[in-house]
Amino acid sequence: MNTERYIAKRFIKSQRGGKKHTMPIIRLSIIAIALSIFIMILSVSIVTGFKQEIRNRVIGFSSHIQIRNMDLNNSFETSAISKNQDFLPALKITPGIKHIQVFATKPGMIKTKKDVQGVIVKGVGSDFDWQFFEHHLVAGNTFVVSDSVRTNNVMLSTKLASMLNLELNDEFAMFFVDERPRMRRFKIAGLYKTSLEQFDMQTMIADIGHIQRLNSWDANTVGGFEVFIDNFDDIDLLSYVVKEQLATSYTDDGGRLDVKSIKELYPQIFDWLQLLDMNVIMILIIMFVVAIIDMVAGIIILILDRTFSIGLLKALGTSNKSMRNIFLYQAFYLILQGMIWGNVIAVTFMILQNKFHLIKLDQASYFIEYVPVNFNLLHMLLINLVSLTIIFLFMLLPVILVSRIQPVKTLRYN
Repeated sequence: MNTERYIAKRFIKSQRGGKKHTMPIIRLSIIAIALSIFIMILSVSIVTGFKQEIRNRVIGFSSHIQIRNMDLNNSFETSAISKNQDFLPALKITPGIKHIQVFATKPGMIKTKKDVQGVIVKGVGSDFDWQFFEHHLVAGNTFVVSDSVRTNNVMLSTKLASMLNLELNDEFAMFFVDERPRMRRFKIAGLYKTSLEQFDMQTMIADIGHIQRLNSWDANTVGGFEVFIDNFDDIDLLSYVVKEQLATSYTDDGGRLDVKSIKELYPQIFDWLQLLDMNVIMILIIMFVVAIIDMVAGIIILILDRTFSIGLLKALGTSNKSMRNIFLYQAFYLILQGMIWGNVIAVTFMILQNKFHLIKLDQASYFIEYVPVNFNLLHMLLINLVSLTIIFLFMLLPVILVSRIQPVKTLRYN
């Protein structure tokens, strides 16, 4: 039998009916641990959830990696490249690459009876993956794109439709200005909402055939390729792999193809998301400090409260090492109790927030209507493991007091 653990258990049981001035402090230490674990798990889950949600919405509009004509053209209109590229078969079977689709963009102006609004038409082909827009669909449906027959159906954001006083199934005129103004009529098949105003206010999804016709392209000419990957963490590596495979690829006019990741296309968004990590680090440090201070105070109170017992056990021959182990067992019990409560509260909150969206956000400021939480078991395990290790190591400092307690003086005054 482990004598040290047995004595520690006896001390723990006797605490429940112990002195009135001791138990509140012990409970406060447990609450501090629980609160610290809860805040740490919640901070990491909210920040990772927020970053993941914003990142996925930006990627939904622009993909992980784009391949376009390197024509040094910074306008919203893509230049022509061939749809039939030699690198495509090898790129499609590259590990980590999930899907490749064609696209083209062209600026234009939507005109209604009372309003005019400039937008970017994103032309998509029959290979377009509608999963992102189906997830954010508010009304109507997505539309089918055929390689043989153009469709006049389009998708607009609810924000853009509201500004132009347009509704589902409404038809409207759109003007494109090249050498001369040209007009096309479209019909709203679906309305989406992502709350990313930068994209919602300017993106219209349409058949790529319209852009091909307006630009006098044939069916084998597109504006570029969108590459989707399995894991965002591999984006830098796969961007390099794609660039290597395209190193000897040229356009029909002798130009080069350009490869850009989503982080290069929208650096301001991803730099802003990166800054959020610093906030999490500061919160974790503060919570570690709070938990350590409270636990150190709690253990000191336990030692002072058990001074007579310590003196008696030492008088009976218990070594200083064994006495330290007894209080380390108690510290471990208190830390573990606080961590369990912290995890239970954190998991409960995350489940309720994911299901009912209890805490809302200002969409104009945060680009999302509610606080997202990312339930990541690995993050939770790491937080618990690191917290247990760091806090327990700091418990070695107060238990040194046990070595300084002398049995003769303790028993004489008690």
